[in-house]
Amino acid sequence: MVDILVTGGTGFLGQHLVRRLLADGYTVRVLGRDFAAAGALLSAGVSPIKADLRDHAAVAAACKGVEAVLHVGALSAPWGRSSDFYDINVGGTEAIVAGCLASGARRLIYVSSPSVTFDGHDIEDQTEAAPYPRRFTSVYSLTKKLGEDRVNAVAGTLETVILRPKAIFGPGDRALLPRMITAAKQGRLPQIGAGRNQVDLTYVENVAHALVLALEAPAAAGKTYTITNDEHPLLWEVMRQVLERLGLSTHLRQVSLRAALAAAWLMERRAALTGKEPLLTSYSATILARTQTYDISAARRDIGYRPLVSLDEGIERTLEALRARA
Repeated sequence: MVDILVTGGTGFLGQHLVRRLLADGYTVRVLGRDFAAAGALLSAGVSPIKADLRDHAAVAAACKGVEAVLHVGALSAPWGRSSDFYDINVGGTEAIVAGCLASGARRLIYVSSPSVTFDGHDIEDQTEAAPYPRRFTSVYSLTKKLGEDRVNAVAGTLETVILRPKAIFGPGDRALLPRMITAAKQGRLPQIGAGRNQVDLTYVENVAHALVLALEAPAAAGKTYTITNDEHPLLWEVMRQVLERLGLSTHLRQVSLRAALAAAWLMERRAALTGKEPLLTSYSATILARTQTYDISAARRDIGYRPLVSLDEGIERTLEALRARA
């Protein structure tokens, strides 16, 4: 059996990925900061490594003896200190790369984000050939790009693969849909823009499926792939469907992107003084108003990726999980 290390294995995507790896017969080590919510994984036989990505010695030790590393762990948040984003997303990736090189791991898979090519304007059917923007829309996007740089720098020594899943959702998610649902319940969810923007979403089990495929696909080495559900829904139409299924009002006040950005700017200035996360950031406002669709033909061709769960089915599973947790 192949030994695999998953960083961020106690998080949302990480737990789905680890369950998939175990089901496929892999031996899994999980590096994470908090195992309180990962009891099922511990019972299933994973080897827990309680450590922070900023602890480079612990990261190096975790890499010893593994065949491959799936680097899922990251600081993914709409707001935070720039130093934390750099230390975790860049420094943590540097530590993983160094650990792989020192231990002789065969393959390193890095989970990045399509936001590394987002410049704040509409994106339609974008491929992986799109260049990085001259200006990044968030420190998160910038630090994920710098992480890609660290991984690509060793592509000739390690078998590296970069996956960019777009807008991951599913059971266990506490960010994407839950944040919007909570805002709607509080009457604080405006529709930003005209509401006709298409945004690719990706069900979490489809991302886990793509990661497992990338572990073994020979043609993937040294390449980057965007992963989505390969559907291009209208974001605000999906949001209204979710609200309707939950018995919430679908009447959302429409706000122009310009007005949302002005409000976000003020909230960010206040947050910089108080240290409290703002209700809206410039990055979030832009993401919610712009079209972002992607061409995933490269992942289909090289790693055999096909979404296993449709958008509608994924939303229904997510809502069932939210109802059960309520």
